[in-house]
Amino acid sequence: METWTVETDDDGSRLEVHSFRPANSTSATGDPAQVTAPGVVVIHGTLVTDALYRPFARNLSLLLSRPVHCYNRRGRAGSAPQPDDYSVATEIRDLAAVMTATGSEDVVAHSFGGFVALQAAREMPLRRLVTYDAAVSLSGNLNHRWRPELEQAVTDGQLDHAWAHLVQGLATAGPLSYLPLGALRMLSIVSARTNVGAEMRELLPTAVQEMRAVLDADAELADFKELTTPTLMLSGGWSPGYFADTGRQLASAVPAIDFAVVPGQLHEGPIRPGKRLALRIARFLNGTDGSVRPLNRKRGRK
Repeated sequence: METWTVETDDDGSRLEVHSFRPANSTSATGDPAQVTAPGVVVIHGTLVTDALYRPFARNLSLLLSRPVHCYNRRGRAGSAPQPDDYSVATEIRDLAAVMTATGSEDVVAHSFGGFVALQAAREMPLRRLVTYDAAVSLSGNLNHRWRPELEQAVTDGQLDHAWAHLVQGLATAGPLSYLPLGALRMLSIVSARTNVGAEMRELLPTAVQEMRAVLDADAELADFKELTTPTLMLSGGWSPGYFADTGRQLASAVPAIDFAVVPGQLHEGPIRPGKRLALRIARFLNGTDGSVRPLNRKRGRK
């Protein structure tokens, strides 16, 4: 794994990038700009860093025999903080900077990252795109998942309370999401003793801004009809149903988009052990799974 930085387009800010390459795709000096095949960029979700995605990125690189790059979005680790005017436009510009610096053409994105990638595909050329549980707001369908109490709790420094509202609102923690707020607060206190739990608490302010960015970019199906990037939207069989609902709606309205459910997968699919999901994605990126249809006609839904 290589660790390096990419400059953004705002006052020399930087993004921390981690790259995985096949053995024959780097020079003797390991220069990250020298690649022998177009790369793939992985965009992580909210409340996490790219560290959880590195095993997935490594597996994907091995399966594709291509470079795969994951990066820390704003407000994390070695990357710049979220700017005062943070919005989805910030994320799109950052993605463009990483893709240019890495020589990448494809994108794989999870949850909030899927929202960023789909918005980016409306504005910039991508060869192929895969999203998993993309957090896209269509016609206000995610409004009720926003908890004003979350933002107030973060402002007041009540991070356990904030975490409980986030988990209940998004319902991405499986059965735990449906526990009473008091029980979730206790779980937050316990999880804060772990490295991952402590990191999630630290990232709660970034989650507030990211959820606002999703709602501010609320769209209609018609807004995506000009999208031409061959796109595969995936959702876990055990993920909250609203992700699949969004994928099905977009796939039914946009010729460039296909949708499929991955049985037995939770919302955390890309960061869980195993190669099954990476293999499914690699086949699409290589064009060997038959799921991309011609853009001028429709076929039956999966």
